[in-house]
Amino acid sequence: MRGLDVRLRQDTPIPLDVTLACPPGELLALVGPSGSGKSTILRSIAGLYRPLEGKVLVDGEVWSDTSIKADIPTWQRRVGLVFQSYGLFPHMTALDNIEAALGHVPTADRNRRASELLSLVNLHGLEGRRPAELSGGQQQRVAVARALAREPKVLLLDEPFSAVDKVTRGRLYRELAAIRQRLDMPIILVTHDLDEAMMLADRMCLLQRGHILQVGRPLDIMSKPVSVEAARLVGQRNVFPGRIVEHLANEGVTILDWRGRRLETPHAPAWSVGTEVSWLIPPGKVILHRRDRPSRGEAENPVMGVIDSLIWLGDTMIATVRLEASETRLLTFHIARHAAERNKLAKGEKVELSLIAEAIHVMPAAQPRRRKA
Repeated sequence: MRGLDVRLRQDTPIPLDVTLACPPGELLALVGPSGSGKSTILRSIAGLYRPLEGKVLVDGEVWSDTSIKADIPTWQRRVGLVFQSYGLFPHMTALDNIEAALGHVPTADRNRRASELLSLVNLHGLEGRRPAELSGGQQQRVAVARALAREPKVLLLDEPFSAVDKVTRGRLYRELAAIRQRLDMPIILVTHDLDEAMMLADRMCLLQRGHILQVGRPLDIMSKPVSVEAARLVGQRNVFPGRIVEHLANEGVTILDWRGRRLETPHAPAWSVGTEVSWLIPPGKVILHRRDRPSRGEAENPVMGVIDSLIWLGDTMIATVRLEASETRLLTFHIARHAAERNKLAKGEKVELSLIAEAIHVMPAAQPRRRKA
């Protein structure tokens, strides 16, 4: 199989300008805010939406191509589609719901094949139950089995886990990961949940207003976004301005000026000295200096400030610090509950921190935000 290739473009009514590829066996997550075009891309692949310009190739087969007016109808496309609402027939049993998608299979074989698919999604023994008699997670698994019943060349998942509780969602994540090992097809997942994309996806496509900001491994996008806009979309809070001052090749270091501070970062000679840039550091890479004992790296980009806020999130505390000197933006760091309690952290308390140099990522300078007319 050659996988999925998509090119979509239009200015209205929904802006789109995307080029995507997903090889067999890969799960590609489409991530972005509401209105970024995620579901429209999925619907275009399935043939439920027709963009003004576009081309969809699956395993080398043209499903749509506006340049030659080619358009295979949805029912003829070998696509498995799982919606957020599952879309099961309420009057049919789980087995009947799957058999309804097996029209291409000889009648005598449909019952057996439907049973096999239910076993694949761990629903053996629930063949006779109707959707109302199944939990949300079980309904979702029936929907996946029905999507696979069409022997699809591509599997499309549109926010499939959003309607179930957190515990069920975690179980479904594990089951999808196990099923994936047996599926040699491209899988496209639409989600607004970054944690979900991190756990499930091989690659992530970050979308904004119908445009692709970045495509890559989820961890790379989270830690090394290509722009301030991308950094904001993945929830990076510690984004600050800076200026390239010096490159120390022998030490593997590039020096930034950060509002009068000298900041060590990984060597980045592609940036010319004097260039205005933006930079970020993940909250988990901001290290609190212990009061009772010096810690490693205290000399590494040290900063001082006063705790502005403290929020407990389970066993982790999220703290914001108002820095000394001219930086007006707050710095966020995460710390384990036991470490926060040991250091007696409290609002208004003065703290010393280190910014781990190897975790600092440099990006192009932020563009001025356009004012609304």
